[in-house]
Amino acid sequence: MGEQTRWAVRQAAPAAGLLAVALLSGQSPEHDVPWWAATLAALVAVGLRNRWPVAMLVICTLSTAAHLFQGRPVGVVDGCLFIVLYAVGVHRSRTVSAAALAGLLLTLACWSGAYALRGRLVPGLPMLAFQVTHSAPGRVEFVAGDRPGGAARWSGPVVLGSLLVAGWAAGSGTRTRRAYLDQLAARARDLEREREQSGALAVAAERGRISRELHDVVAHGLSLIVIQAQGGAAALDAEPAETRAALAAIVHTGRESLADMRRVLGALGEVGDAWHPQPGLAHLPALVDQVRRTGTGVRLDIEGVAAALPAPLDLSAYRIVQEALTNVMKHAGPGASASVVLAYAASALDIRVADDGVAVPVRGSRPGNGIGGMRERVRLLGGHFRAGPLPGGGFEVRATLPIEASHA
Repeated sequence: MGEQTRWAVRQAAPAAGLLAVALLSGQSPEHDVPWWAATLAALVAVGLRNRWPVAMLVICTLSTAAHLFQGRPVGVVDGCLFIVLYAVGVHRSRTVSAAALAGLLLTLACWSGAYALRGRLVPGLPMLAFQVTHSAPGRVEFVAGDRPGGAARWSGPVVLGSLLVAGWAAGSGTRTRRAYLDQLAARARDLEREREQSGALAVAAERGRISRELHDVVAHGLSLIVIQAQGGAAALDAEPAETRAALAAIVHTGRESLADMRRVLGALGEVGDAWHPQPGLAHLPALVDQVRRTGTGVRLDIEGVAAALPAPLDLSAYRIVQEALTNVMKHAGPGASASVVLAYAASALDIRVADDGVAVPVRGSRPGNGIGGMRERVRLLGGHFRAGPLPGGGFEVRATLPIEASHA
């Protein structure tokens, strides 16, 4: 069954239900053509109520009026009026639906008033009344209650009007709730789009900063190496001693270029920091002590034999640990502690930073920027990155950085 077929079934189901109840309860005259014509018009209006609700309300009103003009009591089929009025409340503005309700109530009041002025009841309308009588042989004596032609003549319009108001209120309430849910959904989409945009900008900024770091690391050293190689090639035959000095300078410059990788633009674009060595894993104890002074417990464990690492890997590993511990201080909550594990292997360095806290949102923060930056660092180094909550509580950041690829 296709979507359009299911939609058609949902629209026609109320009309089919009303007709079935009317047939089973014996409220449908067999040979009354005007009654059946009005009834079929009302049933068609129910099926099309969500497409043209106001027009279908007019049709249902005329159908119910036709039943009453025929002297038929208000029956199950006349419930079409309340169903379509509900649809008007759902699909039209509060002003339009309230105007439709007011029109129905005014019509009902005028019609009932016209009959009441002549001392009659509107034929077919339900009436609420009670009487207490005393029966005696040959006569029935009225004791208490509503006398014929008294205030009970208005009970029918009051009951019908109350049902109309209830149908309108239900439809209008549904419209308000749907509008509220739509606003929540739109707000959620906006927040998700803003978060994605913020994350993309953060990744782009981190990529640019890493690119500047790599550029500053290799540009100066390679320039000196090329110059020394050109000089050595020129003096190879004529001055072997100068050639030997040039080759020694190339070796020294190559080694120095690794150290120069710690001399890049500082965090947040502070140019002054470019002349100071960038931190590496050797600075982790100082970083851990700094975090401990803020009240967050940190345990640092080294597994395997610590070895000298290429400068890009050394710097990125430090930055990953630094960002992960920053997230612990910001989001893990008071009393949380963290553990940092560096596992050295022959071909890779495994970094694990885990905490035992509970995530605490920070007002005004944009979640995901630090995670995105760490993921981008690991990707550029050809490693693997994973971050997420732990099954027993807390959060873990894990990065695996290949040492051989970094050497290459």
